[in-house]
Amino acid sequence: MNEYFRSIILQKTGASSLFEKEIIQELWSGYGKIMRVGLENASVESVVIKHVQLPIYKNHPRGWNTDISHQRKVKSYKVETTWYDTYSKNSAARLPQCLAIETQDDEVLMVLEDLDEAGYPLRKSAVTWEEIAECLAWLAQFHTSYLGKNPVGLWEVGTYWHLETRPQELAVLDDQKVIEAAPVIDEKLNTCEYKTFVHGDAKLANFCFAKDGQVGGVDYQYVGGGCGMKDVAYFIGSCLNESECERLEAQILDTYFERLQSEMKVRNEALEREWRSLYRVAWADFHRFLKGWSPGHWKINSYSERITAEVINSL
Repeated sequence: MNEYFRSIILQKTGASSLFEKEIIQELWSGYGKIMRVGLENASVESVVIKHVQLPIYKNHPRGWNTDISHQRKVKSYKVETTWYDTYSKNSAARLPQCLAIETQDDEVLMVLEDLDEAGYPLRKSAVTWEEIAECLAWLAQFHTSYLGKNPVGLWEVGTYWHLETRPQELAVLDDQKVIEAAPVIDEKLNTCEYKTFVHGDAKLANFCFAKDGQVGGVDYQYVGGGCGMKDVAYFIGSCLNESECERLEAQILDTYFERLQSEMKVRNEALEREWRSLYRVAWADFHRFLKGWSPGHWKINSYSERITAEVINSL
């Protein structure tokens, strides 16, 4: 980290000195890293730094080293800085406070609250129903916070897999029915009456758990407009196997909508009817991306195939 960025962290936190405690993760395709930085003589013991460095040589782990892929990632970091700078403070759902955003040449620095220190130190690779319900509650709070808002400076259509940004993955698909249905599914989701901001990458790995079961969410590169069902379907697919997805489907939707309605000042039955009808459509939309991006992925299963076939037949 350069001296200018070090000085920004010290200035914004009031620390007398700082030191790197650990690298939390390398950013996708070598675009920088997220690290935990310890602070001396500050009001908090640590902050999380997201340091984006645009690479000269791109190295995508699945071979998608293209200008489309690069431009999508560049935009995603601009979206994330806009999100933290303009919109994040309006979220009722728990997320890290942004302490500073600085840009220098092709580098971006985000100084974020350390959710570990704030009481959310646990990460889960497997979850109980109670933990799933907390994440669904978080999504309901997030979606309620941005109902009807215009995503200026964010993705017009949220999520990292939306069709317009994924022409290559569609081109290599070997399922003709899915190829033909893809634009119709995309339009059905994009033209829903009730829109919010979607997180866009609400997988289990992006939730931080407190010991009392409460959750906080991280990673806002793909926030944008859309139907909240995109986040719900994607989250469920990230943490349940196919039999659980099927068995718990009604319970998942009931739990999410119960919390969504309780978060709104006035119940909105029309929104719930519309979004419930789009849950499987959102599932099919992600399935389309996954089949082109990684045909052998574990999430491609009989439930997803069947749901997608039913959606296509209903179009």
